Amino acid sequence: MNTPLENWATWAEIHRQPEIWSAWGKTLDVNGLRGWIASLDHDEVWFCGAGTSAYIGDIIAAGVPGMRPGLRAVPSTDLVATPKAFLNGVKPLVVSFGRSGNSTESIGTLDALDALAPDAPRLHITCNKDGALATRPSRGPQKVIVLPDATHDAGFAMTSSFSTMLFTALALFDAPCDVPARMDALADQMTGLLQQLRDMPRPERAVYVGAGPLAFAAREAALKVMELSAGQIPALWDSTLGFRHGPKSFVTEGTAITVFTSPDAPTRDYDADLVAELRAQFPTARVTAVGPGGDVDIPMPFGPTWAAPLCVALAQVTGVEWANGLGLNVDDPFSGQGTLSRVVSGVKLYPVAS
Repeated sequence: MNTPLENWATWAEIHRQPEIWSAWGKTLDVNGLRGWIASLDHDEVWFCGAGTSAYIGDIIAAGVPGMRPGLRAVPSTDLVATPKAFLNGVKPLVVSFGRSGNSTESIGTLDALDALAPDAPRLHITCNKDGALATRPSRGPQKVIVLPDATHDAGFAMTSSFSTMLFTALALFDAPCDVPARMDALADQMTGLLQQLRDMPRPERAVYVGAGPLAFAAREAALKVMELSAGQIPALWDSTLGFRHGPKSFVTEGTAITVFTSPDAPTRDYDADLVAELRAQFPTARVTAVGPGGDVDIPMPFGPTWAAPLCVALAQVTGVEWANGLGLNVDDPFSGQGTLSRVVSGVKLYPVAS
């Protein structure tokens, strides 16, 4: 017998997102923080994090083009492994995302900056007021944004932490807008969406596809399914046009394919063509269009980048349902295995020569 979904912390954290977004939009000092950012001497903005936190940077860098200084996704896993390939004379504002702020790579990023760019300005966006990102000082200019305690997800999978860190960064680096009103509108959308997302059949494997920022929303969606199912449901992600170039070989009769569809031309046309092609070629697979006018209708009045958490919510909900149906501990899918943990640790950090 399955555990009632409401008994899982992860389920509650997913459904708490609208309330969190609405309240946070009224609390965040957008004008003050944008003014501080504008006062800095920097020629690039780097978005750093690992796993889901890295995908936040990918979504922003793909979805907020043409900004000056340029926006760049630099996963902390890459920066820590090859610091001199990145810290080579540029002047970045380093924006670090971290739910706990204590992962090995978060600390390794700070170590690399201290050694190679100690004066580089830093902006830390974290959900844990006690983590290294919230408490460790810097020689250069630094601001720390600690999100509400409710975003410090107790479950293994990042849900409200992902969406609220993403919206926080968009409020600061996308074109200026009425942030409280926008967050209220997104919260209302999410509330209505969550009421629709129930009882999706469990597949043998899953695919998530999208273009631009929604390609990286697809990446986060695939990760959610694999994490929550402890790998029992393999999941693949790709871009709309990239999917045909080999990755489509992943599809079998029991595959659930989700295409996150953009509101923008010509992207929406490429998305629509792929949906039609997949339905014709794989009649026994389940192909779901998620976006404006889709099978799961998600209007995107603020564009696809701001809608990314709404698309990912589909995978958050179905991931929990599928994991629960498999009899897994949804809040700790790898319990007893010792292979993955909520906060990555045990990675040996090596010194960075200045």
